[in-house]
Amino acid sequence: MLIRITLIVAIIAGLAAGALNFLQVKEKITTTISQRDQNAKERDEEKGLKVKALKLAKDTQATLDKTKEELTSTKTERDTAVAEAADQLKKATALAENLKKTTGEREDAQNKLAAWNALNIPIDQIKSTLASLKTITEERDAIAEEKKILIASNRKYKAKLDELLDPSEAGPEMTQGLKGKVVAVDPKYDFVVLNIGAKEGVLEAGQMLVNRNGKLIAKVKIKSVQNDRCIANVMPGWKVSDVLEGDQVLY
Repeated sequence: MLIRITLIVAIIAGLAAGALNFLQVKEKITTTISQRDQNAKERDEEKGLKVKALKLAKDTQATLDKTKEELTSTKTERDTAVAEAADQLKKATALAENLKKTTGEREDAQNKLAAWNALNIPIDQIKSTLASLKTITEERDAIAEEKKILIASNRKYKAKLDELLDPSEAGPEMTQGLKGKVVAVDPKYDFVVLNIGAKEGVLEAGQMLVNRNGKLIAKVKIKSVQNDRCIANVMPGWKVSDVLEGDQVLY
């Protein structure tokens, strides 16, 4: 009886221990399952976050690429705009200069027109008036040139007449400051050729000093005169040294 009771107690104790162990194992299993589910949830959440992060990174990269493309396009457009602005500025400057020039020409034309209007000359008579003025100017210039020739001839003949009537040791008066150079020398006959003539005011029988390096070399008397040169004889008693080509003559 005692053994049976002991066995029953042992069985009950074993069942109680088994139940306790079962409860502990069940709790651990439940905790483990809960932990597993929590880990799985956290893993899924982490995976979701990772997917979102990857998508965000991809979207960000796409946005960055698009921004770079837009920036490149904007830079190109800016450079084009700057070049166009510079070109427009250049054109504007040219137009301003042309406008200024045109305005000046217009004002000049207006002033000339006002001057013509002040002369009270009809437009259709301007051409003939200008032609007449040109003719008158040409005739005046021809008369002035002829006057010069006549004056020169008169001086020439007056000098000859004076020389014949009253020979002067100094010769006829010529232009003050007249100077030239000796371009040829004939030592045998003691005459020289000078590079000045009638157009400079040289007269026959005129006398000039020959100078070399600031020193008097000789004195010459004009024998014959051409337009741009003359021939002169070396005057006896005035020859200090032989006259050479390149010597200067002064009056």
